[in-house]
Amino acid sequence: MSSTIGNIAAGGAGVAGMRPPRPSVPVNPHPAAPVQADQSPKVVAPKPVAIQFNPAEVRQNLKEAVSLLNQQMAATNRGLGFRMDDIMNTPVVTVRSDQTGEVVRQIPNEVVVRVAHNIEKVKGLFFNGKA
Repeated sequence: MSSTIGNIAAGGAGVAGMRPPRPSVPVNPHPAAPVQADQSPKVVAPKPVAIQFNPAEVRQNLKEAVSLLNQQMAATNRGLGFRMDDIMNTPVVTVRSDQTGEVVRQIPNEVVVRVAHNIEKVKGLFFNGKA
């Protein structure tokens, strides 16, 4: 029985005893190149990208797009209208009835637009000049 315990301790048992030993030196996949102690991949930081944003140019492009959409809708006799709300700084889409000319639907809703305009008016009242 002592010989069985000695064999297990010396060579291991089962599948673990059949595994080949791990190499102690890193394996060089390219034998022509010399083996270096530290072969970890180098981490290179990405180059910074300069993003140029011109809000005036974006606003002008948006106004041109709105104008083009209105021209296309007028040419197809659709009751859609597009405009930019200067106070909210967002586009407003209106759907009008061809027969009566009244606004059937508006996105964002007219109530939301009025509330946003009133909030802009009230902003000056809450400002404390001593802060």
